[in-house]
Amino acid sequence: MQNDLFDAGDTPPASDPAQVAQHYRQQLNQYNHEYYVLDAPSVPDAEYDRVFKQLQALEKQYPHLATPDSPTLRVGGAALAAFKQIQHAVPMLSLNNGFEDADVEAFVRRAEEGLASEIGRTPDIDYVADLKFDGLAISLLYQDGLLIQAATRGDGSVGEDVTENIRTIRAIPLRLIGDNIPHILEVRGEVLMFKADFIKLNERQRRQELKEFANPRNAAAGSLRQLDAKITAQRHLRFFAYGLAQFVPSDAQTTLQTLQTHSDLLAWYSQIGIPVCKEQGRATSAQGLLDFYHSIEQKRDQLPYEIDGVVYKVNSFAQQQQLGFVSRAPRFAIAHKFPAQEQLTTVLDIEVQVGRTGAITPVARLAPVQVGGVIVTNATLHNEDEIRRKDVWIGDVVIVRRAGDVIPEVVASVPAQRPANAKRFEMPSNCPQCGSPIVKLEDEAIARCGAGWIKCSAQRKGGLWHFASRKAMNIDGLGEQLLDQLVDKNVITTAADLYKLGFMSLVTLERMAEKSANNVIAAIEASKKTTLARFIYALGIRHVGETTAKDLARSFGDIHAIIDASEEQLLAVNEVGPVVAKSIRQFFSDPLNREVVEQLLAAGVSWPQAEESGHNGLILSGKTVVLTGTLPTLSREQASALIEQAGGKVQSSVSKKTSMVLAGDEAGSKLVKAQELGVLIISEAELLAMLSDQAPQQN
Repeated sequence: MQNDLFDAGDTPPASDPAQVAQHYRQQLNQYNHEYYVLDAPSVPDAEYDRVFKQLQALEKQYPHLATPDSPTLRVGGAALAAFKQIQHAVPMLSLNNGFEDADVEAFVRRAEEGLASEIGRTPDIDYVADLKFDGLAISLLYQDGLLIQAATRGDGSVGEDVTENIRTIRAIPLRLIGDNIPHILEVRGEVLMFKADFIKLNERQRRQELKEFANPRNAAAGSLRQLDAKITAQRHLRFFAYGLAQFVPSDAQTTLQTLQTHSDLLAWYSQIGIPVCKEQGRATSAQGLLDFYHSIEQKRDQLPYEIDGVVYKVNSFAQQQQLGFVSRAPRFAIAHKFPAQEQLTTVLDIEVQVGRTGAITPVARLAPVQVGGVIVTNATLHNEDEIRRKDVWIGDVVIVRRAGDVIPEVVASVPAQRPANAKRFEMPSNCPQCGSPIVKLEDEAIARCGAGWIKCSAQRKGGLWHFASRKAMNIDGLGEQLLDQLVDKNVITTAADLYKLGFMSLVTLERMAEKSANNVIAAIEASKKTTLARFIYALGIRHVGETTAKDLARSFGDIHAIIDASEEQLLAVNEVGPVVAKSIRQFFSDPLNREVVEQLLAAGVSWPQAEESGHNGLILSGKTVVLTGTLPTLSREQASALIEQAGGKVQSSVSKKTSMVLAGDEAGSKLVKAQELGVLIISEAELLAMLSDQAPQQN
C-alpha cells in the first residue's frame, strides 16, 4: 500500500493556494499517522501547531479550500441542540464475560466442539488476545476513504451521532491513507482517555471549580457526549480499533482476500492510518491465553491507559463465521475480566495523617473489603473539600477504588444507604503530631500543620531531605534512607544536628561502611561553604522556592535582616506577595526556627557577604531570560547560573516583559510565542559572547 504523503521537510508550492492547502493537509495527516499509529513522531508538537495554524489561516482567507477531511475540523464547530439517533447497519453486540480460568477453558472447549461438528474432527484453532479497554465503544463509517459518520453503541441497535465530536480526535483519521481503499468501511473500536490526560483534565476542572471525573472512562464518555464539540477538542481523547462491521469493495476491488484473520485486519488498519493497540497476543490453547492474561495483569498499572480485562477471539474469519452467534454475543469471542477495582464498603471512622510537607490528609478507616485482589482497610479522602464534595460521612456506605499500587481512594458515598447514626467529619484544629494549629490558606484545598518541619516530627524527614538536597545545601551521600535511620534512631532532630555528627554515629548504621561514613562527614563539612540563597531555600520555608530565595538574598544580603524584616519590607522584594511574606514572617516568628538558624551559623555555615548583592552594574542587570530547547554545550542549570551571575533573572514563561529568550535545538512553544511577541531571541554562542565582554555597566 502506497503512502502518498509529502515528506515533512517538503516546501509547498507557493503559487497555487489550493496546492499549498493540500500540502499542509497531507503534512498534518502524516504527523498524526506517525504519532498515533506508528508511535514514532518526526516533529515536535510545536511544528504540528505551526502547520495547523498556517492551514487554518489559508482556509480562512480562501473558504472554498476547506475540505471535509481538513484537520482544521478538529477544533469543533457550532454546538448541537441534541444528538441525532443512528440505526446501526450491523448491531454492536456485547461479549460474554469470563472471570475464572475455568471460564476460559470452557470457551476454548466450546470453540473446538463447535468447529469439530462442522469438519468431523478436533480442529487446529489459532486464537488472538487483545486488551479490553475501559472506554466507550464507537463505530466509524468511511465512504471512499472519507469519514462520514460516527456513532456510539447505544442499545446495540441504535446509537447517537457523535460525528462532529469524533472529528476533533486527532488519533482518528479523517481520510484513510493509500490507494486500495474500499467504497464502504465501518470500523469498530474504543474511544478512551489516557491516564496522564485524565490527571491533567481533573487538575483543570479543580482550578475552574468544576466537577471532577471519577475515572478515565467517565471522562472519555462525558467528553465525547458534549453537545459543544469545541469542549471535546480540548479533552485529548484517543482511539484504538478492534473490529470490522462493514466492508464494501470499490469498483477496482473484488474482495480483500488477504484479510483472512483478525490479525490481518489489525495490520491492514495500521497501514491505512487507523490506530490499533500494539499489546496483542497469539495462542493455540487455553493455557496460552491465560499466560497472556497474567502477563498483561502484571504490567496493567504501567500501561498509559485503563483496561479491565483481555478479549480472546478465534483468529480465522472463516472459523468465526462457522461458530456464529448465540443470543446477542458471538461464540467466537469472550472477555476475560480482571478482578473488580471498585467495591462497596462502610466507613468505620475518619482520621487525619500528617505528611512530610505538613499536609493534613483525612483517611477513611474501612470495613475490610477485597478490591482488585487485595484486602483494603484504609482509603485516602485527599482533603476536607473532597469529603464535602463527595458527601462522605462516618458510617456511610461508599464506593472504594484501587488501581494497582496506587493508594485506594473513596470515589463516592451512597447516600441512599446512609444509616441514621452517621456523623459528619470535622477537621481537627490542631496537628495530632505536635499540637500546633492547623492552617488552611484561602487559595489552597489542603490544610497543613503550621509549625513547619523543624518543630513537627511528622515533617522532619521530609524537611531534612530537602535541606540536604542538591539545590539546597548539597550534602552528597546524605540520602533518604540514611536520613530515615538518623531520625528513627533519634540521632538528629534538626538540621543543626547534622553538623554535630561524628564518625561513630554514622558507621554503626545499616549499610554504612567506614569509607561511606567518612564521605558523608566530608560532604557535610564541604556544605558549610554555600550561598545565602541556597541557605534560605534549604530552610524549607513554605512558598519560598529557589527564585524567591535568590530575590531575598539580593534584596537583603544578610540572613538576620530577613529574620527581622516586617511584612511590608518583604513585600518590597520582587515577586514576593502577601502569601509569601506572611509565610516568611510566620516561620521566623517561631523561636525554635530562629534558634536552629543560629546553631547552623555557629556550626560554621557561611557565604561570601558580597556575593548575593550588587548586581546592578552587571550586563544582564534587570533583564529576564527564558530558556527553551537543548543547548549545544551548556545544561539548563549551567546556563541559568551564568545568567544569574551576570545579574539576570531566569523565568519559566514568555511574556511581553521578557527581555530575551535563549533558544537551543528542538525549541518548542516558548520560541513560537517569543517570535509572536517580538522578544529578542539569542543562541548559546551569542550569550557566551555577551558574557565574555562583561564589563560593569555604568547607570
